[in-house]
Amino acid sequence: MKPMKNWILRIFIGMNCLFMGGSFSSQAQSAGSGYEIRVTLNAYQNQYLYLAYHYGKTKALADSALVQANGTAIFKGSKALPGGIYIMVSPKKEFLFELLVDKEQRFAVQADTARLHDVKFTGSQDNTAFLNYTAFIQTRGKEIFALQKQLSAAPNKKDSIALQEQIGQLNAAIQQYRADYIKKAPDNFLSALFAALQEPVIPPASQHPKGRYDTAWAYSYFKDHYWDNISFSDERLVRTPFFEGRLDRYFKSLVSPEADSIKKEIDHMLLYARSSKDMYRFLLTHFVQKYIQPEYMGQDAVFVHLFEKYINEKPEVDWFTEKYRKHMTDRAYSLMANLIGNPAWDLPLVDSNGKMRPLYEVKANYTVICFWDPTCGHCKELVPKLDSMYQAKWKNQGIRIYGVMTEGGKENWTKFIKEHKLTDWIHVYQTEEQKKEERDAGKPNFRQLYDVYQTPVLYLLDEQKRIIAKKLTYQQMDEVISMKQQKQVSK
Repeated sequence: MKPMKNWILRIFIGMNCLFMGGSFSSQAQSAGSGYEIRVTLNAYQNQYLYLAYHYGKTKALADSALVQANGTAIFKGSKALPGGIYIMVSPKKEFLFELLVDKEQRFAVQADTARLHDVKFTGSQDNTAFLNYTAFIQTRGKEIFALQKQLSAAPNKKDSIALQEQIGQLNAAIQQYRADYIKKAPDNFLSALFAALQEPVIPPASQHPKGRYDTAWAYSYFKDHYWDNISFSDERLVRTPFFEGRLDRYFKSLVSPEADSIKKEIDHMLLYARSSKDMYRFLLTHFVQKYIQPEYMGQDAVFVHLFEKYINEKPEVDWFTEKYRKHMTDRAYSLMANLIGNPAWDLPLVDSNGKMRPLYEVKANYTVICFWDPTCGHCKELVPKLDSMYQAKWKNQGIRIYGVMTEGGKENWTKFIKEHKLTDWIHVYQTEEQKKEERDAGKPNFRQLYDVYQTPVLYLLDEQKRIIAKKLTYQQMDEVISMKQQKQVSK
């Protein structure tokens, strides 16, 4: 029995445990009569070879096969493999060589482990063409590398220009090779790969508005044509090493970082990907992972959008594990309560004397909420610095600090406040009676409402208690306040 057969998405490298268990064949194409890839090697007798595939930036397992005494291993299944770029992997998990899998799924491979650049395929035109291209690109690549070395040591401008022209000619030859192949075999998988590697070519300045180079127009042209040669219904592209990188580059370089802009782009992509379950699953999972813990403030609204529109109560989204689905649900409901621009939830908390000091009774142009723990090492360092900023600048600007003790004990809390003379803050906490009453009523606590699962955490509210900023440093908070004040002055 093959020990690793049918472990879909059991990853060799780098993928989180997001997906449900299941057989590889359940994700495969239903057409055809299965696959049989016969591999002959001069090594690894009585050991297992592995057939893996690219899945975005990660590598996933498709099948395994025992190398017989005659050096032959047969990968075989009753249903066709999904198309993509696959990898032959040694028993030591070393990558041996890549191969294309598409319509031709019954072929043979012969390889010498000492000459893996000279693999031979029988019965696969796709892979023969792939090998020819690989040989061509390696030759041209060596030539370009040698010219680049000469360029770095070029003695004068004239030589530099000549070398750059030669490099340009070699790159043009590579592009022409791809274009010729696409023209000759437009339906082949290799043609789809070549097309997907093409970059938009910005027209010359004479074709720009008013006949001169326009940077803004060039940017728009490049963005508008970025996906011209890529189909979001072609699931084979998911199983390539470059598609996810191209996706990341688009959102990093060409899409505005505001949540609304990102949501618009994602909705557009997912709409076109619906005809391919594999592509749809890949894109939705990619965006969930990217925005569930976003890089920039405010982008958590993207994840909330994804959850509400595409995941919550959607039976067709069935590939996440129960554990990860719960994580997404908990995270979404926590973030829904504190999105940028929304009114902050009131905090009916009490001060050290037991007096109610609700958040909404604080009158100030801006309110900084500081969730902190007097026993937290980072809090001990930040809170006095935050108070220094308050005393030196914010206090005179009519800003108030609403300090919420998350845990650490009342005695430690009041001791820290006294020792560091934090007398101008509004200090509050939640009593045990309040906690019990809250639990009994099934109400969310302030940790859920403000997504406070570590400390310290800072929020900035405007006069109407709308959330302006969150989870920034106090220095960044000060920059936001300064910008807001400048805008008000300029009005």
